[in-house]
Amino acid sequence: MTPDEHHHNRRWSILLIIGIAQLMVVLDATIVTIALPSAQKALHFSTENRQWVVTAYALAFGSLLLLGGRIGDFFGRKWTFVAGLAGFAVASAVGGAAQSFGMLVAARAVQGAFGALLAPAALSLLTTTFTDGGERAKAFGIYGAIAGSGASIGLLLGGLLTSVLDWRYTMFVNLIFAAIAIAGAVTLLRHDRPAARPRIDIPGVLTAGAGLFSLVYGFNHAQTSSWGNPVTIAFLVAAVLMLVAFVAIEARSASPLLPLRVVTDRNRGAAFLAVAITSAAMFGVFLFLSYWLQQNLRLSPIMSGVAFLPLTIVVMIVAVVGQTRLVPRFGPRPLVAVGMLVAMVGMLLLTRLGPHSGYAPDVLPTLILMGFGMGLIFAPSMATATLGVLPSDAGVASATVNTMQQVGGSVGTAVLSTIATSSLGRVPTPVAVVHGYTLAFGASAGLFALGAIVAMLLFTRGVRAAAPSGEPVAI
Repeated sequence: MTPDEHHHNRRWSILLIIGIAQLMVVLDATIVTIALPSAQKALHFSTENRQWVVTAYALAFGSLLLLGGRIGDFFGRKWTFVAGLAGFAVASAVGGAAQSFGMLVAARAVQGAFGALLAPAALSLLTTTFTDGGERAKAFGIYGAIAGSGASIGLLLGGLLTSVLDWRYTMFVNLIFAAIAIAGAVTLLRHDRPAARPRIDIPGVLTAGAGLFSLVYGFNHAQTSSWGNPVTIAFLVAAVLMLVAFVAIEARSASPLLPLRVVTDRNRGAAFLAVAITSAAMFGVFLFLSYWLQQNLRLSPIMSGVAFLPLTIVVMIVAVVGQTRLVPRFGPRPLVAVGMLVAMVGMLLLTRLGPHSGYAPDVLPTLILMGFGMGLIFAPSMATATLGVLPSDAGVASATVNTMQQVGGSVGTAVLSTIATSSLGRVPTPVAVVHGYTLAFGASAGLFALGAIVAMLLFTRGVRAAAPSGEPVAI
């Protein structure tokens, strides 16, 4: 049996370890959020500083993703994947054992840096392992289900660990995920050494890293201060200047960090935008609805996580069925557009929430609709975003998908938080707080409507998309 045949025979086991790694990265955003009040009490830091536990991870993760994806392309995805897992695990252990606020924030930043290595490597391994059309559809359906439901799983797991054990176990649990994935990666994956190692595009690395850092920081700062704050404006202006410079550098570079051919393909560009818009809009569900469940229904953190289970289940079912049965027949265009519209309806239903609304009549229908919509969006978008890329570009294409998720989430959190707090007076009342949430839900519905328009205008008709060579490739 040749090495290629041996690797091919292990493809479903490889999917399992990729799924474990992706789940660890995706759920980390919400699993820690649930634990923050307990961590704040244990480490005695202020409410104003609490957001840095989340922001430190987002800044490192978002600003280093493109570099992390290119490292996998240059040095081989197996050991990049293993290094990302190992570093993420060590940082999680340090964070779980943190004895001070500074130690926790530093650990979160290191987590983000290794996550930027891990996430693109995981998706690019999936892209290069599954080349058969039918199997690729099934694999991306499963991967999309994890990406779409990981945040809600994080809420459930975070609430369970915090309530039953201690907030520190929301970090320690990553050691279990990482150990399983590392053992599987070392055993199952093969090391594909690139035929040539072009030099790393240092100007591209610096401008992309600075631009993405400034963008994520600017939006996070707007959330905690204001859009008119001089620091917010300075970072957002710097982000625009750095990213414009990055595009100019990449257009002229002999060995670009992000080859423009990756993002200029029409279908791939549409997929990147769909992921970004959905990531921004879905924070209206996970952030404000979790607040509402705990404040108005008096649910514990663990029961708030349980409340999101219907969404998780529906996402998993729809993502797999949609990617394996519907995408080959209809292509991504109608599925992503319909998914956006269904999610929009779900968010509009949430705008009717009041202080005395109930879970079953008012929240459950929305969670089912949101799960259906996100299942139709994520799997086709992620599959299309990496479809037809050259093997040498698989890592950076995967990194771009993750960058869209991270930037979209940061933008969504900042914009929706600003909208939610805009209606509060000096002394917020329960009615005013819920009204702020419903305004944010309405804005999320608007984002999903925009996503539907983008999908219909940019995705090409049919079931084929262009490869980098210009030849059609079946989805």
